[in-house]
Amino acid sequence: MRTLPAAAALAALFSSAVLTAAPAAFADTVRPIAVKDADDTVVDGVHQRLFFSARYQNEIVVTDYTGKVTATLTGLPQVRDLELSPDSGTLYAAVEGADKIVAFDTATLKQTAEYPTGARTIPSRLAYADGRLWFGYGDQWESGLGMVDLTAETPTVTLDLAAGHDFSSPPELYADPDNPGTLLALDAHISSGPIVVYDISSGTPVIRVSADKGGFYHDAALTPDGQNVVVAGPGNRALTEYRLSDLAEVRTYPVVSEPETVSVAPDGTVAATVLDTDNVGDTYVFSTDPSRPASIRNLSDGWMPWGGHSTNWSADGSKLFVLGGSDDSTLFHVVDEPRKYAPALKVNAPATATRAKSLTVTGALTATLPLPAGTPLTVTRTDLESPNGKSLGTKYLGSGGKFSFKDTPPAGGKVTYKVTYAGDATHTAASAADVVAVSRATPTLTLNNNRKVYAYGKDVTFTAHLGTTYKNRKVEIWADPFGTDKPNKLVKSGTVNSSGNLSVTLRLTRDTKVVAKFAGDSRYKPKTATSTVGAKVKVSTSISGQYKTKYTWGHTYYYFHKSKDPLFTTTMTAYPNRSQQLQLEVYYQGTWYDAGSEYFKLSSTGVSKVRLGGTHETGYRMRVRSSYYNSTSGDVVNSTTHGAWKYFIFTS
Repeated sequence: MRTLPAAAALAALFSSAVLTAAPAAFADTVRPIAVKDADDTVVDGVHQRLFFSARYQNEIVVTDYTGKVTATLTGLPQVRDLELSPDSGTLYAAVEGADKIVAFDTATLKQTAEYPTGARTIPSRLAYADGRLWFGYGDQWESGLGMVDLTAETPTVTLDLAAGHDFSSPPELYADPDNPGTLLALDAHISSGPIVVYDISSGTPVIRVSADKGGFYHDAALTPDGQNVVVAGPGNRALTEYRLSDLAEVRTYPVVSEPETVSVAPDGTVAATVLDTDNVGDTYVFSTDPSRPASIRNLSDGWMPWGGHSTNWSADGSKLFVLGGSDDSTLFHVVDEPRKYAPALKVNAPATATRAKSLTVTGALTATLPLPAGTPLTVTRTDLESPNGKSLGTKYLGSGGKFSFKDTPPAGGKVTYKVTYAGDATHTAASAADVVAVSRATPTLTLNNNRKVYAYGKDVTFTAHLGTTYKNRKVEIWADPFGTDKPNKLVKSGTVNSSGNLSVTLRLTRDTKVVAKFAGDSRYKPKTATSTVGAKVKVSTSISGQYKTKYTWGHTYYYFHKSKDPLFTTTMTAYPNRSQQLQLEVYYQGTWYDAGSEYFKLSSTGVSKVRLGGTHETGYRMRVRSSYYNSTSGDVVNSTTHGAWKYFIFTS
């Protein structure tokens, strides 16, 4: 008996008092495990370990009771059956690919012995009985029964002990210290293969009783007293208990599909897994009371298990360990309260609903041991008004395990109804939920300045206007300058003023997408408003090389001798790989005509120098300007911008 310190006892008492509505302790777990295919599994209750024979990995995988791998025993080619000594001090392993049986100290996990069984004997099945290690060996009809006499000063190996029975494959062997002198052998891989019970009290097997039970036995487990055996197979729905004294049928355990594995707890509770092709339940637990239905769980969405002895009770019978999954992903399941019935709880709420209007939630709580009408259920509603959940009180099961209740959701958006059953002495806890999309009104949110274009560096005020909402009056304003080198940034966040406005002033140097965001509240939806504005570049053009300037024809003209080439210098807002377009025009008979244009790369500082060469005609008025064109100038971060015209003329 354990005692609890006073403080801890008071804390436990207080916790139980305030958590009476919480589900009972129920913590089934599942985790991946590095075993591709477990041919056999044994449980070491003394050291709280499990041993898995990973045949195709040539190793034994060792885990704790949670499935966490704590060690691997390697160098065991095609290791098959495992067997623990009665005191759990030694683990024996049949190493098929090395024609031997090896022994390990379970405390240190060190190999302590090995017993060669002879060339090409291929030992694969083990059972420990009366101080001897019995093994099935061979292949198909060349199979037999052998024994390692561990009682001898020097352990000896003896073959051909089948006592006249011709095994179609290595016999699957079972023995129990509580039934000494008895060895059970299954001729498992042929339809006419019998169950054979040997008397081994003399050290030499003698067939005590043999009976054909249909063959093709997948797995078997002895009852705690060693007097009976529960056999999985053959065929569908065949999980049967036989008495070893005469192989008479004692009990059948009904399952809906082909049984694969079986294990019997110290108190006689039987657990089995089936080939659950319909995904309706793969793990069965049968009470010692035949009148009670099986507890059925669906531990895997796939077919499970995939062979081998992979279902085991913990040594004290309090937990059930089950391997499942697929060849690509093996999962280790721990069933925490295997004798309890695991109810299936379903909750059905409407997909959509109108806020402040009544809706109906229905559902069912079913179990193989049905729960009576009046069973209490607790209900919580989680929504934007109650993000941590609000109790809707206790509801009760009606007839047939069904329930129904009404509610009027005060908040819109995602509303979750969670129903919880706390469990009882015979049922585990269960909970389930369903979600309703409850309507919310659409608020008004606007943002000014959309599609406007501003000069480079202009300070522009953006104002978001929020219309009627319920509780939330906060707005965020984000600015996302064009170009990958500038991040989207929150530039203002706050509560709108009494007029519903929130403003921010931005200095524009690039085209910018400005977004106002309202997160919504329990009665109004989230809303965004977008304003995309343009920002021009800063551009100027200068001319040099003239012999004079003169204001005429309404502009300042630069005069060049026809022998002099003008130099046009453009300065523009810099950006990687940006070019400026230089355009020339000539004036003739009252109209300016295009005289050609060309793009010139800007330097990293935004400067471009172009000299106008060739033969210069005198007497013609000309002009030049530099322009940035969105896209064709090499980027899209600014709006198209034209510089001022510069005027010039050539003379003799």
